[in-house]
Amino acid sequence: MAEEFPFEISPMFEGERVRKEGMFVELGGPKSVGLELVRAAPMDEIEDDKVTIIGPDLKQLEEGKTYPWAMIFNIGGELVEPDLESVVERRVHDFINYCQGIMHLNQRYDVWMRISKDTAGKMDSFEPFGKAVMMLFKSELPFIEKMQVTFYTDQAEVEKKLAEAKDIFKARDARTKDLHDEDVDVFYGCTLCQSFAPTNVCVVSPDRVSLCGAINWFDGRAAAKVDPEGPQFSIDKGEVLDSKTGEYSGVNEIAKKLSSGEFDKIKLHSFFDSPHTSCGCFEVVGFYIPEVDGIGWVDREYQGMAPNGIGFSTMAGQTGGGKQIVGFLGVGINYFYSPKFIQADGGWNRVVWLPAKFKDKITDAIPADIKEKIATENDASDIQSLKAFLQDKSHPVVANWAAAEEEEEEEEEEEEVAVAAAPMMMPAAGFQMPAMPMMSGGSGSGIKLTFKNAKITIDRMIISEKKEKK
Repeated sequence: MAEEFPFEISPMFEGERVRKEGMFVELGGPKSVGLELVRAAPMDEIEDDKVTIIGPDLKQLEEGKTYPWAMIFNIGGELVEPDLESVVERRVHDFINYCQGIMHLNQRYDVWMRISKDTAGKMDSFEPFGKAVMMLFKSELPFIEKMQVTFYTDQAEVEKKLAEAKDIFKARDARTKDLHDEDVDVFYGCTLCQSFAPTNVCVVSPDRVSLCGAINWFDGRAAAKVDPEGPQFSIDKGEVLDSKTGEYSGVNEIAKKLSSGEFDKIKLHSFFDSPHTSCGCFEVVGFYIPEVDGIGWVDREYQGMAPNGIGFSTMAGQTGGGKQIVGFLGVGINYFYSPKFIQADGGWNRVVWLPAKFKDKITDAIPADIKEKIATENDASDIQSLKAFLQDKSHPVVANWAAAEEEEEEEEEEEEVAVAAAPMMMPAAGFQMPAMPMMSGGSGSGIKLTFKNAKITIDRMIISEKKEKK
């Protein structure tokens, strides 16, 4: 491989990051448009190993700049069928990252790539890069007999291909609309993100698309069929432990195995209790807002701040890595269309904030009775304005506020009574009680301790006199 291509090719380069100071050019990403798409085509329509560049080629790009980017792969073979398009598409992430000095992140229409200065210095064109990636595809996935790729760097062409691709992605996602978790005995798992998130356990069910949004249940089935030893595999659903939270014995077993014992359960439709792990390639991140007891969601395309004062990239950074982070959750966009969408925690009735453009994008998924009660950045930019908006719209979470305050007051009264009534152990003769600060209120006549929402367990308390050394 080293002799055939101008850069090293190896799985050891997975996870390699190209930092800004070492970057020659950036392709797609948050500052531009990035797209990847795989299409099945008849064998006689594919010119094997052909690379076409539409727009400026690598040597014509200016160092340090960001450019629009699209990759369209056509694949053919006796076993190739449309069901495999998403599966092959998701492997683009793997194989590009095998190439030294070329970083690939995300998927579908969120692709973000960087070419290092060192690698760019070894080639004048994207052509050897394209040939290397196709060689890897045909080596790893032998059902692909012929393959060709077209790279686009022309803004108008990229935008045209993006519009076409979004229609294709929408049609793919719609296939699972009438199939649900209870209708099947097998789910599917995916380990493609484990090079970046070692403990991530991506579980794909009919009601829960992969976090990256690229693999649905049908895609997982097709992948496991043609490549049984590959990164997509079947998961025996096992016993239903809790249908509300989406907990299954088979999923718990695979969670423990793939996370090397770090997690022993995953509940597919829970936001707070043993939630699904979050890799880093997720399309949307959810965040809990305790001040209103609601959940907000922010997508990759939103560049502003959420009401909690944090943007997508910061939340994604603390949510990803293959962890279960209670209060944050990464998901694929199609999960918003699921009838089981975070059903264990209130579903849509718990959603209080969405970016305006994203809300418009998924408007068909939002129940009519809640749609106008969900705020956007145009309605609320901070917690106070969000709270006022929710009160004005009579959002379902508002009804929980009074109940929560009443419960808190009752607990506070009970705790104060319990502390006042508790017997005090008397110290031994001659023992001097150390001075204590006033914890709450209080006067010179005594000390008042107020514990709010506290759970204190004391197995044994010993008060002893400190002996002076002689």
